Amino acid sequence: MSAVSSVLARLASSFIFWAAWIIIPLIMEIVPAIGSVALLVRRRVREARRPADPIIFPDVTVIVPVYNSADTLEACVDSIANGTYPADKINVFLVNNASSDDSFAAFSRCQAAHPELAMQWLDAAQGKSNALNLALYNSQGKYIVHVDSDGVLEREALANLVRRFEADPSVNVATGAIMVEPDLVEAYKPGPSRLLRRLEFMEYAQAFLAGRNYASEVDRVYTLSGAFTAFRSSAILTSWLYNADTICEDTQITFQMRYNQRQRLHVCEDAIFFVDPIEGVDKLYTQRQRWQRGSLEVAHQFGGERLSLRHALTDVNVSTLLYDHTFAFPRMIWYVALICLLAVGYSGTVVLGAMAAIYVLYVVCGFLYLLAVASFLRRLPRLRRYALGLWWVVPLLPAFNFVVFFIRLAGVINSIGTSGAWKTRTLSEERGAFASVVRSDFSRAAGVVARLRDLVNYPEEEPTRDQD
Repeated sequence: MSAVSSVLARLASSFIFWAAWIIIPLIMEIVPAIGSVALLVRRRVREARRPADPIIFPDVTVIVPVYNSADTLEACVDSIANGTYPADKINVFLVNNASSDDSFAAFSRCQAAHPELAMQWLDAAQGKSNALNLALYNSQGKYIVHVDSDGVLEREALANLVRRFEADPSVNVATGAIMVEPDLVEAYKPGPSRLLRRLEFMEYAQAFLAGRNYASEVDRVYTLSGAFTAFRSSAILTSWLYNADTICEDTQITFQMRYNQRQRLHVCEDAIFFVDPIEGVDKLYTQRQRWQRGSLEVAHQFGGERLSLRHALTDVNVSTLLYDHTFAFPRMIWYVALICLLAVGYSGTVVLGAMAAIYVLYVVCGFLYLLAVASFLRRLPRLRRYALGLWWVVPLLPAFNFVVFFIRLAGVINSIGTSGAWKTRTLSEERGAFASVVRSDFSRAAGVVARLRDLVNYPEEEPTRDQD
């Protein structure tokens, strides 16, 4: 009987050990990866070809927020004008968000280069949300599209987006696919610099072309992309518009669409918007922290019954917040606890084997996502070849995502007790601040020790002449 009990106890402890490692990746990573591949098969059968062109292309308003965009604005407007969507059906609002550079001169050059394109320059109050809202107040047309000024549209992007709306009247909100421009990635010096940008390219490709497509199919899109989003006018103009009290206005409008407007969120995988590669590790650090901080701000705005824990299995926003924030701290503790497992009887081989097993599972997911990406890019052979050529980057992605997880965790910690702001300390500034605190703490500790020494030690008295 004792032998049976011992075996059962061993099995129970092993189950707890392996479940703690596997259950979260299984739910959040592996199932979506398999679902993405299954989605491809379903779509191949259901959609033999893309939706046909509408009889008449409707009028579209394109909003471009401008903030110190003198170097990028012309390329952005060129991509709008040179696309396949009829230029006479496009009205472009360039909304100046308190720029301090010569962005207006770039706008003037755009007007001269594209007289066929209706363009207007608007001056808005400071803040991206204010810029977007000003343009919305002046918008006309059946659809309203928002693109950032520091990226470019693929030639078919606008047309593909409108085709998706026109083919299905129930589609009122859609986001495009954001990808890093391959030519700009390869322009970096070989080595760590280019590797970082290749990892970013693969991360974006898998997130938008595979992960979010699966999320769209099962109505679990957490956030629209602020860089490239489209609305049916009747949906966005009856909302509360963009909120200026958060640095994540795209997540806030997503929550509005889901909870207030009761809209289903869609992803248009063949409407692609190219962005520049990340400038460096400092930029990556501030960008991901900003996203995390903004997510918490929006969750606070929509808190209460809507984001109740009892909706964890049915509401994507609740489950994502749990995964990204609530589970972040126990996951961090678990990494440290791995060392403690050696002290409670687990061998080093078992611990290292568990780490290797979970890493392999992530790599398998990465290759499944890559297959999905390649299929979604079948109409864009240049991009498809580039993505498949980076197959060797996939085994490195779990390590990259591991680093990003701790950056996001730092965003959670830094958001405690502080108000939202676009200005976030870079990694270099964080490192400098940490070193300053350490030096200050050591200096303070040394001062305390010195005072204690003075209290317990009497100064030596000088011998007097009589004592001589």
